[in-house]
Formats: sequence, C-alpha cells, structure tokens
Amino acid sequence: MQIYLYFSRKKFAFMIRYSSTRQLTIEGFETPFENSLSADNRWVKFAGVVPWDKFAGMYMAKMKKDFGRPGISPRMVLGALIIKHIEKLDDRGVIQNIQENVYMQFFVGLSSFNPDPIFDPSLFVTIRKRIGAESFDALNIALIQLISEKEDAKHIKKHTNNNTSTQEPETSKGTQEQTIEKPKIPNKGKLQMDATVADQEINYPTDTNMLRNSIKQSEKLIDKLYLLQGKKGNKPRTYRRKLNKKYLAFSKKRRKSKAEIRKTNRIFLSALKRNIGHINKMLDSFSNFPLLHREQKMLWVINLVYDQQKYMFDHKVNAHPDRIVNIFQPHVRPIIRGKQNNKTEFGSKLGLSLDQELVRVNTLSWDAYNESGDLIGQVEAYYELHNYYPELVQVDKIYATRENRKYLKERGIRITAAPLGRKKKEENETSYQKRKRKKEATERNRIEGKIGQAKRGYNLNNIRARRKDTSESWIGAIIFIVNLLSIVRKVSILLNFTKYSSKIRFRILIKRFRSTIKCQMETYGLKKQNLVILDYADIA
Repeated sequence: MQIYLYFSRKKFAFMIRYSSTRQLTIEGFETPFENSLSADNRWVKFAGVVPWDKFAGMYMAKMKKDFGRPGISPRMVLGALIIKHIEKLDDRGVIQNIQENVYMQFFVGLSSFNPDPIFDPSLFVTIRKRIGAESFDALNIALIQLISEKEDAKHIKKHTNNNTSTQEPETSKGTQEQTIEKPKIPNKGKLQMDATVADQEINYPTDTNMLRNSIKQSEKLIDKLYLLQGKKGNKPRTYRRKLNKKYLAFSKKRRKSKAEIRKTNRIFLSALKRNIGHINKMLDSFSNFPLLHREQKMLWVINLVYDQQKYMFDHKVNAHPDRIVNIFQPHVRPIIRGKQNNKTEFGSKLGLSLDQELVRVNTLSWDAYNESGDLIGQVEAYYELHNYYPELVQVDKIYATRENRKYLKERGIRITAAPLGRKKKEENETSYQKRKRKKEATERNRIEGKIGQAKRGYNLNNIRARRKDTSESWIGAIIFIVNLLSIVRKVSILLNFTKYSSKIRFRILIKRFRSTIKCQMETYGLKKQNLVILDYADIA
C-alpha cells in the first residue's frame, strides 16, 4: 500500500511517496541474482589478474597432506586478504562484507551465493603466520613477469643470435675442454630504488611510560603466581596504589622538567626492580615452570627493559643498542630518518625497487641500516628476473657511493647522480642532453608516488599486526595490492584504447563509404532524397 501525501502552498508544491514498513518483507524483496554479473565490476577485473595458481602452489606446499582436516581453498585465503587491504577493513568486517557482496564471493572462488561466513575471522592470524613476505614477493615477481615476459624473450632472442661466440679450447690436466662464453645481452630498462619505514601502530615511547607498562605487567605475573601457590602466606607488596597516584599526578602536568622526569623514573625503576625480585623468589618455589610461553616472554622483556632503562638512567644518556620501545612488540626499533615532521620512526625499514611500474620489497629489516648497501643486491635481482641488467638506475644521492659507482661502471649501467669531483667549467651539453638528464632525474619520483599510495591509501604507515612475522605478511600484502591495482589500471587503459581506436577506424570506414556513395549518385544523376545514407550513430 502506498500513501501519497500532497502538499500545496502558495508557489510551492511537492509530493512524498511513502511505503509502509508492513508491506516490506524479506521474502518479497526482488533480487537481480537471476541475471548475470557485470563484467565491468572491479572484483571481476581483479579476478582475471591475480596469479591464483602461483599462490596455490606456494600455499599448499606449506600444508600437511597426510594429517589434519582439509584446509581452506588458497583462492579463498588470498582473496580475503586482498579484500581486507583494499577496503581497509578489520578481520570481522572482511567476513561480513564477503557475506553480503556477491561480487566478492565470486572473487574468492565461490560458485554460487552463500549467506554463511566463509571462515572464522580468527583464522586471519594463522593465515598471516603461514604467508610471509617471501610469498608475496613471489607473487610480485609473477606480476612483473606477466608484463615483461614477451619483451624479455624478444630482446634476448634478438641479441643472442647476433652475439654468440666461443672461446678457444683450454687444456687442463691433460684433458681438452671447450668452454662457451655466455652471450652478452645489452642492458635495457630502468630500475628505480628508494627506502621507507612501515610504521607500527604503537604509542610514542617514553622512558616513563615504558617503566609504567613494565610495572603493570609484572604485577599481573605476581597475581597469577600467588594464585598458583594457593594464596599461601602474605602476598608480596607492590604499592600499586601509590604508584598509580604518582603516575597520575605526573601525567597531568603539561610541562615536565628534566628533574621531575628523572625523579619519576627513579621511583619506577626501584618499583620494577622490587617486582622482578618478587617474581624470581616465587618462581623458585615451583618444581615445574608455571608460566605460559607468552608470559615467559613478557618476563624476559621486562628484565631487558629494566637493564636498558637502568643503564640510561645511570649514565644519563638517551640511547642504547637494540633499545626496546614497546614491551608488547619488542622487535620494533627506533629508526632515525631525518624527515621534517617525524625525525624518528618506529617500525621496519624497507628497501624498495620499481620495475615495470611494479614495486618489490628487496630488503625488510627491523634494524636501522644504510640503504646504499641495497643497490648491488637489487640490480642483481633485476638480472635474475630479466636475464640482463638495467640500462639506467634512478636513485637518490645516498646510493651514489664509490663502491656502487664502480659496480655499475663495470656493467655499463648509468646512474642518475652527478659525477664525482669538481664540476667542469665548460660543459658541452646539448639542449637534448639537458632535457634527457632532467627527465631521468624526475622519473625517480614514481617510486615516491608508489610509497605515498601505499601509506596514504592502504595504511603502510600504520601496521596493526603485533607479531614480527604477521607484520611482515601485512606489509607484503599491501605492496602486492598496490601492484595489483597498477596491473588492473593498465589493462583497463589498454581495453579502452582498443575500443576507442576501433570506433575511430569504424568512423573512417563509414566516411569512405558515404563519399563513395555520393560519387556514384553524381555519376548516375540521382538526388540525395532517393537514397538513405548511413550514419555512424545509426550503426553504433
């Protein structure tokens, strides 16, 4: 039943169409599922680009074939991870969206619509443990080969036939052996490099907060051990109420002097030392070690934090080798980058390379390092993938060390860096060479754009996994998503160009046909009204 409400006023009239909620039932809701899905949907396009078979082989190799129940389909696993990072959803949100979206269900490999969850959201943690950064790097390699495979084969075949040569036979230990030199393939292509940090989602670390969190965790361990002892005797004193008041009064101060910070740290250091002593005494009373693995790890982290903070407090310094900045993620290290907004970042440092407009993670380190050492390894990785070296390496100034320059010069590879030494007074550089040099230098901005896309678009600067291996899997998945979108964009542009060019060719044929018909009419003296001339709009 539909109710029409008509309102009429002076110079104003409108109608409201309203359907009663009693008339809306889930059984009477019309669905378009009997129709075919649209081939222009983005998930349908993604499904045609993802290397499913490559991933299935790697994923099934890590599964046990003769033990346990049957596992989930590899396509369903990879498809759920792709949906998670493209839509920037949490684990539960991914499963709910797949339940509601028929295109997503097609993308993950279902043959028909299924309103039930494809798997439990908690399984994402196990999936990230099983699929590391190496698996996603193999998928990135498959995408690069998908683009460059034909061009590489054509380039190698062209120069292999022209450059094959042999050496003279050499005699060794009385036997004559003939060695054949490898054909020298000319360098081709451009390789761009850069480094960045994938920030972990942690609070900004301070010494006071580190000690405060360590005291809280030590109090939890004392409470558990006291319960396991059957509450015998007096419970060890931790003075947690006094410490809570002290921390609350300290945190409320907007401006904290160095003397106040040092005084608070001294109190927390003594409290943490006392708690660690209580825990060690309570552990000695057990015949078997009573703590779980994660609790044992937390105890080890607390002891290490105390040692580091005690050293920095006694020596009045703010640095320590392998300094822990988060007790829940002890693998995270501070990395000084010298950026304008964030001079220090907390996460893993990535050495990235851009090949065929696709990104590869060649280095993933949780410790700070100089990225200039990545150049040789990334160039060799390019050679392993294409069987020839790049013609140009586009890098920042930090990569242009003497060792790297020597390595590139021996292989005939150019670099976008100013030559060493004093500049020449007279540079006989043509205008074409100047334009070429500036263009090659600015092309390196493409990898900067890829990093910005991964950080701003897909949260590469906010890794929410807590474990070391799951964080690496999270990073690898984001880089793979960026490459996947680049592939889909290229395919869409190619299809649109092909469709547009075919229309242009069709227009030309119609115009030629119309001109031919007009010539024939003039020859036989016919008038224009006697014949209907085709137009492109009528046929298209």
